[in-house]
Amino acid sequence: MKAKYEVNQYVGVPVAANAAGKYEIKREPDGDFKLHSWRTGRHSKGKYRGVGQIFLTENKLKVAVVAAYPIPYKERHAYTPMARLTSEFVDDDVLQVAQQRIEAQK
Repeated sequence: MKAKYEVNQYVGVPVAANAAGKYEIKREPDGDFKLHSWRTGRHSKGKYRGVGQIFLTENKLKVAVVAAYPIPYKERHAYTPMARLTSEFVDDDVLQVAQQRIEAQK
């Protein structure tokens, strides 16, 4: 049997660096943005340190963690695996905008 590993669901928002080097939410043409879910994969690198942390998807998209939840190992295939957690974080104002979206969806 293969070894089990801890699996977390990360609700995140895609981000991009602006001209000043600060991260901002990647918005759609209408100015809106969407939250998506990823999970820790078997080969995911890095250590989760908290909300606002940026991770890379398997397609090299930078995503800021807005919320994180542990999920049962057997339910891991319901989410797309992420590639690796970085040591970068978004500013609090960016995080607050994304977290308000989560509150509005509840």
